[in-house]
Amino acid sequence: MLLDPLFTANLRLIAEFARKSRLPSFYGARELADAGGFISYGPSIAEMNRRAAAYVDKILKGAKPADLPVEQPTKFELIINLKTARALALTIPPSLLQRADQVIE
Repeated sequence: MLLDPLFTANLRLIAEFARKSRLPSFYGARELADAGGFISYGPSIAEMNRRAAAYVDKILKGAKPADLPVEQPTKFELIINLKTARALALTIPPSLLQRADQVIE
């Protein structure tokens, strides 16, 4: 599931529905794992905001926006919610837990 304004406004409701329905769901942003979702993997919003600020700085210093390169996200985050995994009776392999940027207990 991806983030958009409709989903963002209902994060906890969506995560709760998936958990009650015993659906191991994967999300594109950490906010859903923080809200009780199972796993999220996607670009770091904080890092993307920092990169956007660097672009604003360059533009304010006189750079032409058309001359700036288009960037893609370079930092991705894997967040695993163990509390939800336990509620779904799922076992997460240790190798996956080691790769996670954050494990929510």
